[in-house]
Amino acid sequence: MQTGLRKPLAFLFGFSLVASLPLPAANTVANPTPQAASTLAASILQSKRIVFLGDSITAGAGYVIGVAGALRSQRLPNGGPEVISAGLSSETTSGLSEPDHGGVGDKGFPRPYVHERLTRVLDLLRPNVVFACYGINCGIYQPFDESRFEAFRSGMQRLHEVVEKSGATIVHITPPFFDSSRKKTQEYYPEVMRRYSDWLVSKRSEGWHVIDLHTAMKNEVLRRRETEPNFTMAPDGVHPSEEGHWLMARQVLGWLGDKEASQSPSLQALMEARHVAPQVGTLVRQRVQLTRDSYVHAAGHKRPGVAKGLPLEEAQARATEIDRQIDALLAAP
Repeated sequence: MQTGLRKPLAFLFGFSLVASLPLPAANTVANPTPQAASTLAASILQSKRIVFLGDSITAGAGYVIGVAGALRSQRLPNGGPEVISAGLSSETTSGLSEPDHGGVGDKGFPRPYVHERLTRVLDLLRPNVVFACYGINCGIYQPFDESRFEAFRSGMQRLHEVVEKSGATIVHITPPFFDSSRKKTQEYYPEVMRRYSDWLVSKRSEGWHVIDLHTAMKNEVLRRRETEPNFTMAPDGVHPSEEGHWLMARQVLGWLGDKEASQSPSLQALMEARHVAPQVGTLVRQRVQLTRDSYVHAAGHKRPGVAKGLPLEEAQARATEIDRQIDALLAAP
């Protein structure tokens, strides 16, 4: 797996002919044929860099680590795509923020707005593919309001256009299920998120690639509550548990055509089934976390309290060493 910036792409990454080909254009029908979906997934798996954008759920990186680990367990040529989390806590695509977000008075700060940093992130990381998971912060935890909904739609449309203009393929992930059983004062918010998710799914008719995480998570929570009334995948109503993050990863992996991963109860179980040493999972976690901190800081943002990480060159060197260790483990008999 290669690290570093793609300037120029062919020189730094040593693209194979297949991997250097552009990803397919967005399919123009609501439900791509199995062949079209398979072609897109294959192209993504042959790409060089996948970047995940999002809020604190993506910054937490649990599901990103799950995706990265599962891809590594496939033993793809050249290590497969480099997977990076560039999530930033509190971030929105709507540009909205609560007056007292982050604390009262001078302790507070407005929610970061992805469009304040998006171009810098894309210029720095040069992804082939962007997975974007936004929405749960975008309604700022208030009842449904058409003006807030329009801010979300406009921000998401702009996100889509800017990423595509950069030359990357964008895949949207609908927001996770908001668990109002843990937030009794916000029992209206699941309906807000349903509307936001439904709108994103409707964009498939315009060729957008959309993974409907929201419905999958809601259905799983409701199913589990039939026998476990207090079950949740978000103990604070917002942030998924470890199990919730793996469910998120499973939706992405299933969309990428990895049926075995999409049905596995955990990343550990998947790696065991694929005869992958458990140390690989630990190393993948380390890699995702160290590159996240360094790249997010290097691109710049306005949110206080975010770890700076290692200087970029040092982080890239350490990532290369981790890749070497992972490759050795995967090659061992």
